[in-house]
Amino acid sequence: MEATRNMRSMEDFVTDEATPPTAPGEDEHPALALANSAPALTGGHTADLLSTPVQAERWLARRELAPPDAGLAEVCASRLRSLREQVRSLLASQVAGQTPPPAAVAAINDAMTRVPTAPLLLWDEETGPCRVAPHPVTAIVEHALAVIAADAADLLTSPDAARLTACASPPCNRFLLKHGRRQWCSTRCGDRARAARAYARRTATD
Repeated sequence: MEATRNMRSMEDFVTDEATPPTAPGEDEHPALALANSAPALTGGHTADLLSTPVQAERWLARRELAPPDAGLAEVCASRLRSLREQVRSLLASQVAGQTPPPAAVAAINDAMTRVPTAPLLLWDEETGPCRVAPHPVTAIVEHALAVIAADAADLLTSPDAARLTACASPPCNRFLLKHGRRQWCSTRCGDRARAARAYARRTATD
């Protein structure tokens, strides 16, 4: 119940200033972007970028995983949120050096195998044979989930897995691919972490 009260939609709670910038690695990995789509905010709140079908559709469209007029239903947004939790579980396990829950691995494999992995052979009456990826309206979400799941699998089995880390600035709950020693997902989080350390030093001195 408490989690439900703390989870707010972007329109209801988050202003442009409060929306966190893209974390390092999100542009290359949609799975990382999905994992970070419910960022923790100050005051114990969470901004869910997928809280409604409209927001989920907008999120997918920005990443070219669905047309902007797809007309997603709540069940579609729910499936996307469900995969998010499984991806977060996998990433958290990787960062902690632990074995991920079997359910998370199964969810990724299930999403990847729900849609064809290659364009199908079709016959056009005017142009003849052609190969087309089948993405009818009913399969938009399945296609998006498969792409994200495949990216999660690629990320965890690639050299980038060694760069995966969690933002080191509480209360941020986002993941990122670190560059050098940086372990913050944004300049904002870095500034907050430095301010917290400075405050701790002053308090200890006093």
